[in-house]
Amino acid sequence: MAQTLFQKVWQAHSVRTLANGQTQLLVGTHLIHEVTSPQAFGMLRDLGLKVAMPHRTFATVDHIVPTDQRTEPFGDPLADAMIKELRRNCAAHGITYFDLASGRQGIVHMVGPEQGITQPGTTIACGDSHTSTHGAFGAIALGIGTSQVRDVLATQTIALAPLKVRRINVEGRLRPGVYAKDVILHLIRTLGVNGGTGFAYEYGGEVFDRFSMEERMTVCNMSIEGGARVGYVNPDETTFAYLKGRPYSPTGAAWDAAVQRWKATASDAGCSYDDLVTIQAGDIPPTVTWGINPGQGIAITENIPDPAKATAADEKSAIEEALAYMKLKAGAPIKGTRIDVAFLGSCTNARLSDFKEVARHLKGHRVAAGVKAIAVPGSQIVGRLCAELGIDQVFRDAGFEWREAGCSMCLAMNPDKLVGDQLCASSSNRNFKGRQGSPTGRTLLMSPLMVAAAAVRGSVADAREVFGVS
Repeated sequence: MAQTLFQKVWQAHSVRTLANGQTQLLVGTHLIHEVTSPQAFGMLRDLGLKVAMPHRTFATVDHIVPTDQRTEPFGDPLADAMIKELRRNCAAHGITYFDLASGRQGIVHMVGPEQGITQPGTTIACGDSHTSTHGAFGAIALGIGTSQVRDVLATQTIALAPLKVRRINVEGRLRPGVYAKDVILHLIRTLGVNGGTGFAYEYGGEVFDRFSMEERMTVCNMSIEGGARVGYVNPDETTFAYLKGRPYSPTGAAWDAAVQRWKATASDAGCSYDDLVTIQAGDIPPTVTWGINPGQGIAITENIPDPAKATAADEKSAIEEALAYMKLKAGAPIKGTRIDVAFLGSCTNARLSDFKEVARHLKGHRVAAGVKAIAVPGSQIVGRLCAELGIDQVFRDAGFEWREAGCSMCLAMNPDKLVGDQLCASSSNRNFKGRQGSPTGRTLLMSPLMVAAAAVRGSVADAREVFGVS
């Protein structure tokens, strides 16, 4: 019987079916960071347990690590303590740790792919919701909570219920100035923030066939914002080319065998899906969020919704709540909305290709007066490559602050925070109330080039107009 990739990988990693109907699932790769692991290791110590398979666990620091001052001890005593605790736990249990001095530190969802740790046909778990990023490689990648981090450390398994699979095809060609970030924001707007509940999203179609691995990662990263537990793309030659030669990728005859195995994990022709959605690429515009969840997005050419025109009471209430928090005017154009901060970073959009594309257009422009602009590479490797290519200097010349690798202002568990009700044009993944460090801070999600356009204009702007993209 023809099967989806999800079915194949799930079955291959199933240990047993539990009495409650859940599956005890083997976790092929476990990724950890400094925020959700200390309590899990503490629970292990309380139970007198060891890490079951330390060779399957990899650690880095990203969430709470500062992006400007890297000298230890850090100014934030909590950050200092968390990072020291992760270092001690990794040493005690023999876990590979990409520390600040390694040159390979970065956001956990960037380190895994860079090192070739993220591979097709496996299960991946991490105590972070955006673990869905790794599904770009044809893996079942799951964000888990701290108690499940403990379970994986102790048993290398977790208990989960199987998911339905929705195939999402994006056909045709994207218009100039439209990027992977616009694709996922458009999908979330179309299907809803709860539209993926109970589903794994399988992305395909002509657009995904042409996408680079980094573009696929951007879309899979935000599957969770659409309610899906998992988002993935079937592995293909693009996947294999990216992985070849990475530090943890197979070599020689083992590489050839791995590629054949990975090819076999792709969804079979004629397999059955629980749902099928087709989107035309030409219908996807440069998209900006205006509200307090990633589904509240509009085209850059559209106006902010008016609750008076809502067709349902709950929709009207949601619009009113969002507008009150965001301090935006119903019916006004989103274009021209003044910003205070521009943030280019996060596990969604802080890869080399993101900075390359922005630098290509940003050169010769300057950040508007009164705008604080921050560019934060997602890993030390990305930072080094940007320096080698002169990309970091383009950003500095334009008036951006160029930082060290980390999560930074995406979730502001570090010194990079909004102040008061500052409005931020952000390439990150969440625009929830208070997400970027201030309880009244406001976030507009958009693509990296749109962030750069907003930084240059000092207001939300159409990057196609600012940079002449056509």
